[in-house]
Amino acid sequence: MGSKHRDKLGILVIGSLGVVFGDLGTSPLYTLRVCFSSFFAIAPTPENVVGLASLIFWALTLVVSTKYAIFILRADDEGEGGIFAMLALLHKNMGAKLSRNIILVMCFGSALLYGDGLITPVISVLSALEGLEVATSQAKPFVLPITCLVLVSLFLLQSRGTGRIGKYFGPIICIWFVSIAALGINAILAKPGILSAINPRYAISFFVSNGWRGYLILGAVVLCITGCEALYLDMGHFGSKAIRISWYGLALPALLCNYFGQAALVLANPANIEDPFYGLVPHALLYPMVGLATAATIIASQAIISGVFSMTRQAMQLGYIPRMRIIHTSDMAEGQVYIPVVNFMMLFAAIALALGFKQSENLADAYGIAVTGDMFITSTIFFIISRKIWGWSLWKALPLAATFWLIDGSFLTSCLLKFLSGGWFPVMTALCILTLMITWRDGWDTLGDKIYSMQTRIDSFVRLISTSNPVRLPGTAVFLSTFQTEVPPMLQYHLNHIGALHEKILILSILTTDIPEVRDQDKLEIRNLGQGLYRVTAQTGFMETPDVPALLTLAKFKIPDLDLESTVYYLGRMSLVPAKERIMDPIRRFLFLFMHRNAVSPVIYYNIPPDKILELGVQLEF
Repeated sequence: MGSKHRDKLGILVIGSLGVVFGDLGTSPLYTLRVCFSSFFAIAPTPENVVGLASLIFWALTLVVSTKYAIFILRADDEGEGGIFAMLALLHKNMGAKLSRNIILVMCFGSALLYGDGLITPVISVLSALEGLEVATSQAKPFVLPITCLVLVSLFLLQSRGTGRIGKYFGPIICIWFVSIAALGINAILAKPGILSAINPRYAISFFVSNGWRGYLILGAVVLCITGCEALYLDMGHFGSKAIRISWYGLALPALLCNYFGQAALVLANPANIEDPFYGLVPHALLYPMVGLATAATIIASQAIISGVFSMTRQAMQLGYIPRMRIIHTSDMAEGQVYIPVVNFMMLFAAIALALGFKQSENLADAYGIAVTGDMFITSTIFFIISRKIWGWSLWKALPLAATFWLIDGSFLTSCLLKFLSGGWFPVMTALCILTLMITWRDGWDTLGDKIYSMQTRIDSFVRLISTSNPVRLPGTAVFLSTFQTEVPPMLQYHLNHIGALHEKILILSILTTDIPEVRDQDKLEIRNLGQGLYRVTAQTGFMETPDVPALLTLAKFKIPDLDLESTVYYLGRMSLVPAKERIMDPIRRFLFLFMHRNAVSPVIYYNIPPDKILELGVQLEF
């Protein structure tokens, strides 16, 4: 391995600590406390304390260290992770055989993560700043206002980019992990017997002793693993190798030390269940630790925020949400992006949640359903990928998937019992987002069929030009088209109403492939149709943002005398008017029209020079 490669890997490892593991890394702030103080709280007897420590240990070991770090990270689409990467992987290999029901389930799984992404920043920052109440009761009125200020600062930082944020956040989270490990080790040395919790029989005894209540407490234990989906979703930002090194090398050992330390503290004095995390901190270091915890929770929020950006971009490229402005923030990792609209919508929602729930303990009831639901769906899709794409036998794939289903299902069903006390929020958020996704996809499928029925085939259009011999204008005209064998409506409109065509005409179709990135030499397919017409088909990856001028620069090597300086781009402005027979119900039609009107202009999305645009309007019934 060369020194340059090692340097890059080192940067990615530090960056992944600062972005990917923030959520998992700050879960000790509230997990054990919620187990003893939530609605289903249990008594802090020695057996229960050791049993909970054992449950947390095995949750981290089985779910994060085994399921995600070893198996799920393998289900990547050329380095990209997340539900939509899985969808692209299946679509690429199964095509039309991919069931619409599977697509719906996968879209719902991705929508659940949006709900999780709204809650994570709020509960993380609130739980850190509530440490001020441990230091002095006079701080209580200031916790919520400071939380809102921190959240505003966090989301305003996003425009600087995941990579740059991770570069600064990485060292801070390293200090955090080292600090919580040291605090935990100090408590473990006073009560080394807590390490016996590694034995799974204590977890089993916990269930036997507590019965139904022991099962319900899984809804609180799950808080220790709520960042694992973000781990998978952020794989495209840093790569699986860097993520695994960060997890096994620092994050996992530090978390285990701190959780065992908190349990040891409660064993020594059950009164410490009020706040076992800050109970580990010497009083003289309490304020510095609150400051470090606040910084760490800002980092925790970064994991899911950057994951939401990645997921939104994938959904956009696959045609499930309208076009939005995307800003690339790194020249090292193409997957690092910033989406301003999504960022500010999340900011407003986070502030509303903070003001509505007021305390991290209240938010804990809303937390968990989204991520456990997504975990269960991920396990199901993993089973399908292992069978259909990797070719695993049923006897190899089923036992592993069944183990994942058992664990995920246990966590999910225990969380569902918190539905009425806050769990409804991420579920309702997910259903709303799913409705928008399916409405957008169905609306464009309907419009596509309507436009297709009005088209003229390209070969017929070429014959028409040769017989009618229209006036030819100097320069090149580019017409964007979503069809392969038909003439774009704007080109036909231009000839019918103006009676003239440019000397050189490029019919450009930009197709999103099922791979994250396409090499430059494979991006273009160009066909000379005669009469100065060229059919240009450009293929871009679902993690790339199409850039029309850059694509035409590649075309210069294949199309003689192509002068980009004299090129004019023709775009159609589609106005939708009410149809006599409406295909979509009124509510979904209203949603589609609203999204259509507010989608970002193709000029911005495709990076087309605005001074070279000509727009032609057309009305369609919808």
